[in-house]
Amino acid sequence: MDQTSVFRHQQYELLCSAKALDGGTFTPALVIVKQVWPTRPRQIAVDRCDFPTAAEAIDAAQKRGIEWIGHYG
Repeated sequence: MDQTSVFRHQQYELLCSAKALDGGTFTPALVIVKQVWPTRPRQIAVDRCDFPTAAEAIDAAQKRGIEWIGHYG
């Protein structure tokens, strides 16, 4: 079962999700949306690692989002 959490960081909203894989592991996904114009969503690449829990995959996506904002935001 997929799980999603929304976090806010500076002027951005991070949509962090964990997609369930076969074998009971999870892989992270990340979409960043700027809260001021232009607001188009960006899908950001996250290292494709298998995590044992959805919470760990979501944490990895959140950390990647904060890193991306620091470099490109």
